[in-house]
Amino acid sequence: MPSNVTKKVLRSQKGNVSKRKKETGKAQLSGAEILLRSLEDEGVETIFGYPGGQALPIYDALYDSKINHILCRHEQGAAHAADGYARATGRPGVCLATSGPGATNLVTGIANAFMDSVPMVAITGQVPQSLLGRDSFQEADITGITLPITKHSYLVRDASELAQTVKEAIYIATTGRPGPVLIDVPRDVSSSRAEYRRADKMNLPGYRPVMDADPAQVEEAARAILKSQRPVIYAGGGVVISGAHEELLRMAELLMAPVCNTLLGLGGFPGNHPLSLGMVGMHGTKYANYAISECDLLIAVGARFDDRVTGDVETFAPDAGIVHIDIDPAEIGKNVRVDIPVVGDVKRVLGQLLKILEPRLGEAWRDKIMAWKKEYPLTYCEKDCLKPQAIIREICRQTEGKARITTEVGQHQMWTAHYYTFTKPRSFITSGGLGTMGYGLPAAIGVQVGCPDELVFDIAGDGSIQMNIQELCTAVNYELPVNVAILNNGYLGMVRQWQEFFYNRRYSQSELFNPDFVKLAEAYGAEGIRVSRPAELIPAIEQAIKSSKPVMLDFIVDREENVLPMVPPGGALNKMLG
Repeated sequence: MPSNVTKKVLRSQKGNVSKRKKETGKAQLSGAEILLRSLEDEGVETIFGYPGGQALPIYDALYDSKINHILCRHEQGAAHAADGYARATGRPGVCLATSGPGATNLVTGIANAFMDSVPMVAITGQVPQSLLGRDSFQEADITGITLPITKHSYLVRDASELAQTVKEAIYIATTGRPGPVLIDVPRDVSSSRAEYRRADKMNLPGYRPVMDADPAQVEEAARAILKSQRPVIYAGGGVVISGAHEELLRMAELLMAPVCNTLLGLGGFPGNHPLSLGMVGMHGTKYANYAISECDLLIAVGARFDDRVTGDVETFAPDAGIVHIDIDPAEIGKNVRVDIPVVGDVKRVLGQLLKILEPRLGEAWRDKIMAWKKEYPLTYCEKDCLKPQAIIREICRQTEGKARITTEVGQHQMWTAHYYTFTKPRSFITSGGLGTMGYGLPAAIGVQVGCPDELVFDIAGDGSIQMNIQELCTAVNYELPVNVAILNNGYLGMVRQWQEFFYNRRYSQSELFNPDFVKLAEAYGAEGIRVSRPAELIPAIEQAIKSSKPVMLDFIVDREENVLPMVPPGGALNKMLG
């Protein structure tokens, strides 16, 4: 496990040999200097970015800033790295790009953060204000383009506005339901000078997140919970975001209520706890889906009832009353009917509930859950070839379930959710709502920067890893010992699985011609290891964990292994394949 990377990981390209210039008594700073000073004042230590023409004043000011800059190899990589950093640390991730294509390359990363409620501030350079709206070179209306995928955005018109803008942006990104905020800075604003005054106050009359729930709503929820005979807690990413994992554990044990998690909720409840049902939904465990289908009360905690969880909403939890606890009132009743809405921060609301709930036994319901877990365990067919599930189980065993795990998107992501036992929050970092291929490697870089002394694995597919594989160079450049475990089946695996089940095995454009990943890793300066036989599995993972370099493990796995169980799209949760 890495132990000496703390100092290495945050070195800038120039090695931090330059110090902040001593102030000479001048009362004014450039807009770029004000921007960076304001970020420092808000506790920002790291920016992930890529320079370009309209951002050059900011990059010039960075040369003398205390902020560490990680030069990614693509702006999308910078956005995902900032996202991974935010999810792992709980602090806002910051990314920086130039105008036009630099800014639009951030869009996928911004959308990903928006869908998964990740606190991020994206800063873009922009053409001078005199050139706005003229189709100028590398001009793009990035505030307009990102309007549907940001909590808020700013086009800064004057350098004197920058300090206040930064303070507001970080506050908006990190409070209430978190999300990305964009700050677009025209070049004339970043180059002009103004007096720097630290922003100490905010007045955002239209933005007042509700933190504490209405006591009447909490009491109604408590009455329904205590009356129920077959309760199930459905816990989502909001549990992790709000830091409510301890309250959730206490409530589950108090009520003896089983807990199922969404993909982003994994780690919010210990996966090795007897009350854990694992993931629910399209690729959920059979016992989680059966529990949802037969419960009489569903307690949704920081979850949004997305379609991959509910399947056919007409058959979802058909006999259950629904208590929905969420900080975002817009999510209440959006996808399913809700009987008791409770609006507030999950951690605070669970704290309110714990003051009035009483212990309950519910032995019959608990026994039925345990019987389902014994009857329908997660399993796979052992063969002489390398199985993807066995790889993930071995990574979990060797890391004792304590690594920070990122994933790309596809079959490997679902197998990770099933076979890596997550026991603590912020340990599973993946793209949920947007399902962004290419997310895992840059996210792992952000995680390693934010958690320099921890072990980080990106579990990847051979298709998804190639979306942002250039970021392996970033890991090598900054001596970040991330491990990439590629489950290489020569297909776009989840696409192939759907084609097998629903398109008569017509594998249209889903078979891949791949590079030699070992040689590719070595070309970047990383370590490459190929594993094609089960006997090679244990020593390969051991070697990767011991290495101080980034390692790419190329696991040649069973080509047509499927993720099971599976609910057909739009189907009922209790009607699963496999």
